[in-house]
Amino acid sequence: MHDVSVIGLYILDVLGRPVDAIPPGGRVDFIEEIRLTVAGTAGGTVVDIAKMGLNCLAVGAVGDDEKADFMLSTMQKFGIDTSGMQRLAGVPSSATILNIRRNGERPALHQRGASDHFDVPESALDTVLAPPIIHLGGTGLLKKLDGEPSRRLLAEAKKRGRTVTFDLIAATAETITLVEPLLPYIDYFMPSIEEACAMSGQTTVEDAARFFLDKGVNACVFTLGADGAFYADQAGNRLTKPAYVIDVVDTTGCGDSFDAGYIVALHHGMDLETRLSFAQASAALVATGLGSDAGIRSFDQVMDFMKTQPVKAG
Repeated sequence: MHDVSVIGLYILDVLGRPVDAIPPGGRVDFIEEIRLTVAGTAGGTVVDIAKMGLNCLAVGAVGDDEKADFMLSTMQKFGIDTSGMQRLAGVPSSATILNIRRNGERPALHQRGASDHFDVPESALDTVLAPPIIHLGGTGLLKKLDGEPSRRLLAEAKKRGRTVTFDLIAATAETITLVEPLLPYIDYFMPSIEEACAMSGQTTVEDAARFFLDKGVNACVFTLGADGAFYADQAGNRLTKPAYVIDVVDTTGCGDSFDAGYIVALHHGMDLETRLSFAQASAALVATGLGSDAGIRSFDQVMDFMKTQPVKAG
């Protein structure tokens, strides 16, 4: 039995750091590090979850190319069940080139590819929705799955009694049209605060949370970047946790790793405050290295970091 089904956006990231500027013309500059990683709001999340010991089912799409070979073999190396991954002929795997600046910023060039052609057929629902936790990640870059197919998928997950976690990517004011029909079926809604404000039209954390709670979400779990994380739910609970003190190398995948940490914490039955701290620790560790799976080695390592690493002063 899988512990979690991770559905959505699977990307190959090609990352290099530090990049101060693109060389003019055909010139070459030298950098310290280049990596390939499985990334995306589903791909980055599932790898980090697997590193922390959960039995994961990956559900998404790749193309029939060398990028797909790397992505599938890498996930299998981490013990992830890739039987839910569709390999689509005639389209490239989704991929991103990221030039990481010295301050951790990450301007990106993205090729959409196979994730635009991915859907979950009805024949796969018994397998895809069997685990107790269902994560949908990548709304906004899942052209075929976005909208009514996603609503049907999450409605079915809730009908089967599953816990639904949700994240998206590159949300704008227009993204709310895709997200709003899904909200009543989401237990933990986990965008960044910038995305939450863009979609809701609100300007404060509390107002953004109230907007989504009023539309049916059970709980909002917003990442606040360097300011930590914020939680609000229908029962009236509110909690803000500060970020950990770290030297930032690359912020790629921090939101995905936060999702992963939160899901792992749910699996282990951690209380609310510990869940937020564990998710924050997962994101902080990823920010200390290059790529969406950097820093995280195991569940015990994240727990130790959570208990011993100082947090920022309020």
